[in-house]
Amino acid sequence: MAAKIEPLGDRVVIKPTPKEEVSKGGIVLPDTVKEKPQDGEILAVGPGRLSEDGKRIAMEVKVGDKVLYSKYAGTEFKLDDEELVIMRESDILAKKS
Repeated sequence: MAAKIEPLGDRVVIKPTPKEEVSKGGIVLPDTVKEKPQDGEILAVGPGRLSEDGKRIAMEVKVGDKVLYSKYAGTEFKLDDEELVIMRESDILAKKS
């Protein structure tokens, strides 16, 4: 997947963790009431942003990291029928271990 898309600057491509399709009580949840995912796995990482003096600032995350991100961060898109999100590194709140 990473060979198909290469984020620029300090952007990352994340595959959101799928949410439950059925509630604990067994009720099937339609897309309209499902919560938007806030966690996922990083699939691609940009080279990092440039500082004011032109030096590249390295990214703190890498491919394969599991992360938590802001609820409405990034832009959702589809690539090969896969739902993905692209966002700036600053929208990532934490790494999961």
